[in-house]
Amino acid sequence: MSKTPLNIQDTFLNQVRKDRIPVIVYLVNGFQIRGVVRAFDNFTIVVEAEGKQQMIYKHAISTFIPMRQVTLTQAEPAADGDAGNA
Repeated sequence: MSKTPLNIQDTFLNQVRKDRIPVIVYLVNGFQIRGVVRAFDNFTIVVEAEGKQQMIYKHAISTFIPMRQVTLTQAEPAADGDAGNA
């Protein structure tokens, strides 16, 4: 049985988008954008801020901060064999 690796970035961005969680995006030049993620792909993120959509290249992002806790829907499988053994 093959395991598909957990893609944290896509899982995180998709959950933020679906739940419409407000975010602060800090760019590498120090600029910050506050808004809601509307879409994303491998290279870009579309954020709606102040009624305008902005496409941001991922390589320009330094930090991505959600305004509330993000629950990742795809959980990592537990390790086999060593749970509860001391």
